[in-house]
This record gives sequence, C-alpha cells and structure tokens, in this order.
Amino acid sequence: MALVAAKMEPTAKEEIVEGLTQALAETAIETMKAQNFHWNVTGMSFGPLHELFQKIYEDHFEGQDFLAERIKAMDAHAEGRFSVFLSRSTITEHDGKADAKTMIEILLKDQETLSSTLSALATVADQHGDYATNDMATARIEAHDKFAWMLRAHLRTNPA
Repeated sequence: MALVAAKMEPTAKEEIVEGLTQALAETAIETMKAQNFHWNVTGMSFGPLHELFQKIYEDHFEGQDFLAERIKAMDAHAEGRFSVFLSRSTITEHDGKADAKTMIEILLKDQETLSSTLSALATVADQHGDYATNDMATARIEAHDKFAWMLRAHLRTNPA
C-alpha cells in the first residue's frame, strides 16, 4: 500500500531520508564539479563540452531542490552545508585543472555513482511503499544515465 510521507513509520522515514540525504550530498558536489569544469574546459571540444557541462550542472541544481524538498516532506532537516556534503559524499571535489578527456572521464564515473545511489534509494522507497520518492529517484536515475551516455559518446573513438 502506498503511503504519504506524513503517515510513514519513523524507521521507514529515517531510512528514506538517509538515502535522500546521500543523494543530495553527491548531487551538490557533482553540481559544483560540473560547473567548475564548464568554467575551465579548453581544447578543440571546448564548445560542445562547455555546453554539456552547463546542462549537467543546471539539471543537477534542480535535482538538488527535488531531493531537499522530499526530505522536508518527510519532516526532516535538509542539509545545506558543503562541509557536510563533502564528509558523506562518495563523489569528491576537483580543482578543475584537467584536460577535457579527464574531465569527461571524471564526470562519467560520477554520473554512474549518482545513478547507483539513486537506485538504492528507489529500492528502499519501494520497500516502504513510498512511491513518490521512488518515482523521483527513478526520474533522477534516467537523467544521470542520459548524461553518462552523452559523456561516454565523447570518449568513443570508433563508431558503435
């Protein structure tokens, strides 16, 4: 049976909020990293990568809001400190000093990490009948998988 956030058992809420908070932390770090790469990318692929990195950070900025608002719907605190995000995120910061290929490889790995984190969240939400969180997580998985595909395509050297 599907449950609204306000009627969930406290332990279910805690598990779901934990997953949401993890996804929020990783999304926040990835947002800043993509923006940093957007500012600092150079080379022959500058134009398309500059544009792609902007699409990524703009999408992720909106994704952070979805995650934080769902945390609030669970009557929990939505963390907003980068120090906390950095301490719990499996995605790390980057200084932006890298060649374009390395930037792509880093963002690709991070997109796959985000997809995995959100898959775990979707599973937990589904187990607790929280279809709203499951649906949101699934939509975010789709976005990260699409960005991973786009980044992977930039690394291809021969036709698929």
